[in-house]
Amino acid sequence: MASAALPDQAAAPRVSYDAPVDSAPVLSALPWPGCDTHSVHAAWDALAARASEPNPFYERWYLLPSLQTLDPHGAVRLLRFEVGGVLSGLLPIKFENRYYGRPIPHWRGWVHDNCFLGAPLVAAGQEAAFWRALLSWADQQGGAGLFLHLAHLPLEGPLHAALTTVLSKQQRLGALVHREDRAMLRSDLAPDAYLEQSLSGKKRKELRRQFARLSELGQVRFTRQEDSAGIGRWIDEFLALEHSGWKGSVGSALSSHFVTETLFRDAIAGAAQAGKLERITLWLDDAPIAMLINFLTPPGAFSYKTAFDERYARFSPGVLLQRENLDLLHRAEIAWCDSCAAADHPMIDHLWRERRAIGRVSLAIGGPLRRKAFALLARAELGRNPTGIAA
Repeated sequence: MASAALPDQAAAPRVSYDAPVDSAPVLSALPWPGCDTHSVHAAWDALAARASEPNPFYERWYLLPSLQTLDPHGAVRLLRFEVGGVLSGLLPIKFENRYYGRPIPHWRGWVHDNCFLGAPLVAAGQEAAFWRALLSWADQQGGAGLFLHLAHLPLEGPLHAALTTVLSKQQRLGALVHREDRAMLRSDLAPDAYLEQSLSGKKRKELRRQFARLSELGQVRFTRQEDSAGIGRWIDEFLALEHSGWKGSVGSALSSHFVTETLFRDAIAGAAQAGKLERITLWLDDAPIAMLINFLTPPGAFSYKTAFDERYARFSPGVLLQRENLDLLHRAEIAWCDSCAAADHPMIDHLWRERRAIGRVSLAIGGPLRRKAFALLARAELGRNPTGIAA
C-alpha cells in the first residue's frame, strides 16, 4: 500500500470564549504552537480540573513540554472541542504514513515513549458529544488517512462506555487491536492490611529483614514532598540515580538523550508548580538510594517513574519504596493509582494486585469505500473475526 503525504487542511477558526452558551459544539484542529497562549493555558487547566477521566500526560504542564521537545516543527495538531465557547475536550493528533512499520496512512492520537495514557481530556458529561465530533471531523477531514488509531486507551470508564455507544449507534466498526492489563492500586484496605493481603508472610518477613540490614549501614529514612522546594536538585539526583544503573548502560536512561532529559526536567517542574507532583525518597544517611514520582490527579494518581541505586539491590530499595508508597491508600481524594508499568512487570505486579485494562483501538472513518478498506485491514490484522471495541 503506497504511503501518502499529509493532506493540506485549512485550520478551523478559533472559537471565542465569550461565545453564547447555546452555540453549537465546535471541534477545531490547530497546529499545537498556535495553542501555546496564556488564554488557552487557562482554559486547558480548567478542562483538566473537570475532566471525566484524569490524564496527566495530556495536561498542559506535561503535553506542552512533550511537544516542544519531540515535535518542534509543529506536525502534531491539537483537536479542541468547545461547547458554548468553553474548551470541553482536547486530544493531540497526527497524520502518519506508517502503521507499526507498515506503509498504511492513518490518523492517530499522539503518544510517545514516556506518555503512558492516550485518553483525551473530556469534560464530564460531554464524552459522547466529543466522540461524535471527533469521528465527524475524521470523516470530513481525513484526507488520505484510512482510519483513526488511538493508543493507550482505558477500556473501562465513561470515555470507553461513551465510545462504545456512539460506535453502536453509528454502526461504525471499531477494532480493539491490542489489550494489556497493567498493575494498579485500588483498595479500601489500610496500607498494612493491603501489604498483608498482597505478599506472603515469608516475603513480608524478608522485607523487614532487608530494611534492618540496610539500617546497619547508616540512617535510613523516607521523605515525601508535594511542593517545589529543592525541585531542581531533586531532579538532578533522580536523573543521576537512574543513569547509574542498567538504563544508563544501555542508553535508555532519561539523561542519555537531550530531548528526554529536557522533557523530564520541564514536566516535573511543571507538575510541582501545578500541585500535581508527589516525590518520595528513600535515603541512606544523606544519599538518595531510591526515588519515586507520582502524579496526583484526583480521583486517581499515576506512578510515573522510579529509580534506585543498584549497589543496594540486595536490600530491595525499590520494593521498600513501594511499600512506603502504599500510603496512597490513606488519601481520601485518591481512589486508585495507575502503575504506568508494562503488563507482567516483575516487581509491581506482585505488590499491586488490581489491574487496569489498556488498549489500542482503530476506528473506521470516511465514506463506504474507506470503511470497507478499513474492515479488510482490521480483518487482516486480527484474523477473520476482528475484536470489537466492547471486548
